[in-house]
Amino acid sequence: MANFNLDSTTKNTFDAIVIGSGMSGGWAAKEFTEKGLKTLVLERGRNVEHIKDYPSTNLMPWELKHGGKVLTSDKEQNPIAAKCYNYREDSKHFFTKESDQPYIQEKPFDWIRAYQTGGKSLVWARQTQRLSDLDFEGPVRDDFAVDWPIRYKDIAPWYSYVEKFVGISGEYDNLDILPNGEFLKSIGLNCTEQYFKNVIAEKYNNRHVIYGRTAHITENKDIFIKQGRMLCQQRDLCRRGCPFGGYFSSNSSTIPWALKTGNLTMQNNAVVHSIIYDDKKEKATGVLVIDAITKETTEYYAPIIFVNASAFNSNLILLNSKSKRFPDGLGNDNGLLGKYIAFHNYKYSISAEYEGLLDKTTSGRRFTSAYIPRFRNVYKQETNFLRGYAAGFRADRIINQDQDCLGETLKNNLLNPTYGNWKVGSHMMGETIPKEESQLSLDATKTDIYGIPQLRINLDYDDNDFKMIDDYLEQFTEMYEAAGFTNIRAHDRKRAPGNDIHEMGGIRMGHDPKTSLLNKWNQLHTCKNVYITDGACMTSTSTQNPSLTYMALTARACNHAIKESKKG
Repeated sequence: MANFNLDSTTKNTFDAIVIGSGMSGGWAAKEFTEKGLKTLVLERGRNVEHIKDYPSTNLMPWELKHGGKVLTSDKEQNPIAAKCYNYREDSKHFFTKESDQPYIQEKPFDWIRAYQTGGKSLVWARQTQRLSDLDFEGPVRDDFAVDWPIRYKDIAPWYSYVEKFVGISGEYDNLDILPNGEFLKSIGLNCTEQYFKNVIAEKYNNRHVIYGRTAHITENKDIFIKQGRMLCQQRDLCRRGCPFGGYFSSNSSTIPWALKTGNLTMQNNAVVHSIIYDDKKEKATGVLVIDAITKETTEYYAPIIFVNASAFNSNLILLNSKSKRFPDGLGNDNGLLGKYIAFHNYKYSISAEYEGLLDKTTSGRRFTSAYIPRFRNVYKQETNFLRGYAAGFRADRIINQDQDCLGETLKNNLLNPTYGNWKVGSHMMGETIPKEESQLSLDATKTDIYGIPQLRINLDYDDNDFKMIDDYLEQFTEMYEAAGFTNIRAHDRKRAPGNDIHEMGGIRMGHDPKTSLLNKWNQLHTCKNVYITDGACMTSTSTQNPSLTYMALTARACNHAIKESKKG
């Protein structure tokens, strides 16, 4: 590759390099800079500054040219991104055009990307649950993947550390399957969700309907004031970027915090080609970067490198980081890099109606609803499939408004709606099993516009997933009937893998360098100054929304890297 700047070593040398500025990358930037390390954050996308670059955040409905809907032409240009629930007229600018990084689907896979400062932290669903030892011990108990090299006690203090900074609205449910956290006050369930919770508690010993823990500020605390964030206003317009900082994003929290230290250098439009490995020094020495606009290449150097590019891009970077020592990709002595990928199964939902509580309705907007933690195969194997599923649950009154009219009649109909039954709905979030054949690889001939090999993605639902779907529909039908719900309907949401936006694995943690890529501190076994703490590091997926775990693992790994660097 041409145009190397060989005289830039001093100018381009930092104490730490972080690849990616999203959920985990923002945390790495915060941890390193506040500990005094001069830190370079490489972000392949454009710069997005909090408040300043949220163009739609305060638009009224009538100011949206197409009423919030996405044009057919947009869907044709971005058929994958357009499948995302948050891809709307007022938020589409936060999603990456597919032409910016094409990839090869050996089987259907919807790779949702958001290349910009903050990444997908601007458009995430903000649900935050801790993993428990029932998750960390799962692979050993159920004989799949490999054993996690950590247990709950190793990460618990880091969950607390992160939660206090992020701000998590939740309730103390005291469940083995879902450990308590550091919670701000909840806004509660509505009456029908609470009714369902009571029915399930009465009829089942091991099933729980709880308030959905979520990364929204519901109480003023000094730590949030110092971040410049304030209470969530419950606008339910989070996908636009929140000018109040009411929900957590890298843009409103960790990146500004790091910038205030004076130790952060943000480099946008910086597409990472590969990590540079020095065969003589037997360690990584830097990162090769392509400018997304000029296509010029630059090398940056640091003794600590954190890879937080999002799960699949982190795999791609390591696969493309080839050297004499690592001809098949950095750290890939065992040939497992890019393998044992998994995701969350969101394929089905189930809806119904409830004819009770018709003297009540809801008012205002909410940023969360109810959540049902995993209840299948929790303590022992009891079904014909491995592991299990969690589920969301929500209830709202059906609103009837006749809009087939004009003038004063239309106005009166809008101002005076009539209410029907309660509509209830649940979506599943199933744990999928990481398998060797579920893998990523680099195409031998096709490249993107930067000359980087295109990623080949090969994974799909399997028999275990479909057995889990059948059980989810059966169990929720039973629970709905127990609650007296009617008009029960199952819905195939036609969601390909990837549309869950929870892809994980490929650079998994483990005890043994023969069967894993990372150790218990998220270091590459064979190149210990490189850490991976985003979704790529996950040994198994469990059923919880994973972002909180990425952040906790990142803070823990940063602490370890800083201690190790002080030892020299």
